[in-house]
Amino acid sequence: MRKMADEFRVKFWGVRGSYPVPGPSTIYYGGNTTCVEVRVGGHLIILDAGTGIIGLGYQLLHQYEATGEPIFATILFSHTHHDHTQGFPFFRPAYLGSSTLYMFGPKMFREDLKEAIARAMLPPSFPVELGELNSLKIIRNIEESEVIVFQPDTPEPLVWNIYRQDHTPGPDQVEIRLYKGYSHPKDGILIYRISWRGHSLVFASDTEGYVGDDARLINFTRGADLLIHDAQYTEEEYARGPRPKQGYGHSTPQMAVQVARLAGVKQLVLFHHDPHHDDAQIAAIEREAQRIFPNTIAAREGLELTIPLGAEMAGSS
Repeated sequence: MRKMADEFRVKFWGVRGSYPVPGPSTIYYGGNTTCVEVRVGGHLIILDAGTGIIGLGYQLLHQYEATGEPIFATILFSHTHHDHTQGFPFFRPAYLGSSTLYMFGPKMFREDLKEAIARAMLPPSFPVELGELNSLKIIRNIEESEVIVFQPDTPEPLVWNIYRQDHTPGPDQVEIRLYKGYSHPKDGILIYRISWRGHSLVFASDTEGYVGDDARLINFTRGADLLIHDAQYTEEEYARGPRPKQGYGHSTPQMAVQVARLAGVKQLVLFHHDPHHDDAQIAAIEREAQRIFPNTIAAREGLELTIPLGAEMAGSS
């Protein structure tokens, strides 16, 4: 068995958009909002903090209780809409004084990331304020002109400006590059590309395609092993239903497939499922997308993928 430091592994804890939808019709794909765990080069990276982060937090707590090893985690926020932050106040490692959390995300509406998270936890909305959490929290805005780098055996991420600092990644460094998308109302989102040892994944939630394709996103994604892409609406819902969703900042599976195909990615994961789509509808969406791009799978809670992708890529826990 490989050591954790030699792994590039992805696990899905929350795959829904908008709001949680627990119940008998969402058992297979899950009803929690956005959260993806990435273990790469010995580092723990968490993509968004929807309600899916709650279950991840309890797993980390159990590991801490069993081993006594403090928790170091980096949380990357695509943006601060409620379905991407609502689980953080219930993330148990944040209450441990031994935990260290590095938190990065975009500045939105002239409000710093720290201010946005703190405001969501102010009374009367929540009984515990951000500053009352015992963990060490390093929170800062991140911009498209910056790159996050993890050195081997050092938990603290470094932030470099790609225009002002000469950065040549070493063979064992984890590198995270950013792409600012403008299609999601009202202040856009950040898309992340995590790379290590010549392999990469791209996390592109809450993005909407363009007429003529999203050339910037395609270039940013080019050659990735894994693309996790928003696919909230069917084509009927997006453009032809009684209340068309065009302009809402979300994609169709066909838009996601087009990015994957033109960027030459190895595997596409359809993500940010609409809360109105039950298990049967998502399975049908998955089958339709696979007819166009065979290496497509719909995200589901518990799904684990290992990069480079192999026989275990569609396994689940």
